[in-house]
Amino acid sequence: MKSTVKALLAGLAILVPLSAPAFAETLRWSASGDVISYDPNAQVDSFTQSVQHMVFDPLVRRNKELVLEPALATSWEIIEPTRWRFKLRQGVKFHEGQAFNADDVVATIERQIDPGARNRENLSAVTGVEKVDDYTVDLILRGPYPLLLNDLAAIYIMSKPWMAKHDALKPGNTATGVVTYASNHANGTGPFKLKSYEPDSRSIFEVNKEWWDKPQHNLTEVEFRPIASDATRVAALLSGEVDMVVPVPLQDVDRIASTEGLKVVENPSLRTIMLALNFKKELHAAPGVANPMLNVKVRQALWHAIDLNTIQKRLMRGKSRVAAMLVAPAVTGHDDAIDVPLDYDIDKAKALLTEAGYPDGFKTGLSCSNDRYIADEQICLAISSMWAKIGVQVDLSVESKTTYFPRMDNGELDVYMLGWASLPPMDGFSVLQALLATNDGTYGGSNPNGLSDPRIDALARSAAVELDETKRVDMLKEAFRITHDEALFIPLHQQPVAWAMSNKVDIPQFPDEYVRPWFAQVKQ
Repeated sequence: MKSTVKALLAGLAILVPLSAPAFAETLRWSASGDVISYDPNAQVDSFTQSVQHMVFDPLVRRNKELVLEPALATSWEIIEPTRWRFKLRQGVKFHEGQAFNADDVVATIERQIDPGARNRENLSAVTGVEKVDDYTVDLILRGPYPLLLNDLAAIYIMSKPWMAKHDALKPGNTATGVVTYASNHANGTGPFKLKSYEPDSRSIFEVNKEWWDKPQHNLTEVEFRPIASDATRVAALLSGEVDMVVPVPLQDVDRIASTEGLKVVENPSLRTIMLALNFKKELHAAPGVANPMLNVKVRQALWHAIDLNTIQKRLMRGKSRVAAMLVAPAVTGHDDAIDVPLDYDIDKAKALLTEAGYPDGFKTGLSCSNDRYIADEQICLAISSMWAKIGVQVDLSVESKTTYFPRMDNGELDVYMLGWASLPPMDGFSVLQALLATNDGTYGGSNPNGLSDPRIDALARSAAVELDETKRVDMLKEAFRITHDEALFIPLHQQPVAWAMSNKVDIPQFPDEYVRPWFAQVKQ
């Protein structure tokens, strides 16, 4: 990662004391939606993964400056370009008492790269894993790959005996409806144990007193509550029912910030909010009719018809950054020369539709969640009205992320809202290999709607094995230029990270939006 990126990320982290006071506390926090599954391989939702990280450790992790450091692996070396060897930490136990060793890593990696794993794209460079001895494993790669450690930071190690006992050696998958014991239960080596889980109600975690690392928190318990309603969630904070809400509704920032005993913490986010498009032969909203989205002029017309500045000023309260690329400025591969949105121009949009053969517009579905991104439902409602001005009839659907993402993964949507923070690698290759490349079982794991461009596919495969950083970044930028010029996605903005909390809570805030209670201090 570039030094400038490291500096930015370090500056965004709010430092907390390294030594914990003698007393301990409960942290009660809330978000708009629940975890989708406690199975680490069943989904790719980064919020869900951030909650899972309380329970699970990866081989390598990110510290308070988001710099990679050893976790369950103490060291590693490249034996040959396609073989990395990891030495494992000894003396570690899972929450239910099983000893951690190489068998657990082998079983976890095999589960991760299984064709049935929804998040297999997060380790797309790995083709196999081999046990060398009880505390040494080799990962086998399909070619030289510079981002392996970045990817491994989001691969959570599970207990092989526990998975075998509960018939969960194969992964769950929210897209295909595969549910395992691991969907609602968790047994990791992390700083907190999952004590109880009531879907859509609450998750309670207790401190892992036998954690291998030295705690930097003073917590005994963490209670997480999903509260879908913005008003109800804010009311819970104001009444003291919860200590923190993530994110805070932007319309309530000023009110909360001026309330005695509360504070708001805001920073830029890495997450780009965008509209993804259907590239199949037909739209779901208009079966039997050729898909207008296959015409670049139609896609450009839809972009021209969105008033991005109004969305930024009114719905995002001036706190977002209007974007024209799928990666934020802090992410490797960003290019200011590409990051230029199409102007809001209704007349230009109408002219493009006429040139494309749709002078009277057409009908399309537009889908979004209502509990995942900041103002997600309101943004979709606004875009629906904007597109009506150019004759595009929108069949709007809004739903919880627990049903929205499976429908998205199954390719059931026409135009849909998506947020992407380039995780786990914090590198533009995340977007290239997951969203832009053709879905072929290895690449394109989050590309369910038929997008396929041979130029982008070639760049994805070349960038995956290019060790010259300058050449690799140039490949990323070329793919992003094609994406922009062809309007393959419609970027909207980078949303802010905005949390509201009691003054008695000190917790780092990061641009990847992860909540990391293992760095939290709660004062009496």
